[in-house]
Amino acid sequence: MTWYLDAALVAGASGLVTGAFVPQLIAAIPEPEPDPVLEPSADRAAQRTAASMSEHDSELARVTEPAVAEPVAEPVVEEPKELYVDLAARPGLRWKTSVVTAVVAGLLGARMGFQPALALALYLAPVGVALAVIDWRTRLLPTRLIAPSYAVVIVLVVLASILDGDRHALVTAGLGWLVAGGTFFVLWFLYPRGMGYGDVRLSGLLGIALGYLGWSELLTGVYAGFLLGGVGGLLLSLLRLVDRKAYPFGPFMLVGAVVGVVAGPYVGALYG
Repeated sequence: MTWYLDAALVAGASGLVTGAFVPQLIAAIPEPEPDPVLEPSADRAAQRTAASMSEHDSELARVTEPAVAEPVAEPVVEEPKELYVDLAARPGLRWKTSVVTAVVAGLLGARMGFQPALALALYLAPVGVALAVIDWRTRLLPTRLIAPSYAVVIVLVVLASILDGDRHALVTAGLGWLVAGGTFFVLWFLYPRGMGYGDVRLSGLLGIALGYLGWSELLTGVYAGFLLGGVGGLLLSLLRLVDRKAYPFGPFMLVGAVVGVVAGPYVGALYG
């Protein structure tokens, strides 16, 4: 398999620049809508009910002997989500996202070379880093970032197929969306507590890009995401770095997609 050093240098330099803007991209994402709260009338009714129960308990206390109260477990209160603006302002985030994006883009450029589909890599590298940071810190994959990326990726895929003169690649891109997105949708539908719907949205986006490159890249990328998510999640939970029951899966999917591009042709040649 051929590696392209010139494309790697150009893509890496591009990633170094675009990665520096990842914090601005994160800060520009609107916060998710808060959970609905009780209406004022319902709130007042709840207060009246609580007051009535309190008076009733006081009357019982006068006529009964005092009893030892059993300990009641306090409800588990989740920590509030870190604001995107605060996340973007974390010290050192800019240079870290710049370096990581440069490495990712450089790897993709080294494997893909100068071809129209390289534009997919140059776009998805900073967006993927932003999504990985957000999911790692908040356990969320914002639709406000994934949805526009669908439009951009589809346009880039269509342009690449026109410039390459390869309509078959356009078909495999659509099948990639169906295979990857459909697989994650079934898993989410069967066990929604084990996977967020943001993972389903992201899988379809990655499926389009990987599917355009080929079946070996697609299948290797999807499988690598599951493998890294299972093994990596287990190791991180053992190290107490993440919660075993609620760790982010998006970063592993994104790393798996990079593995699919880099190692997919080798896997295809091995089993083809």
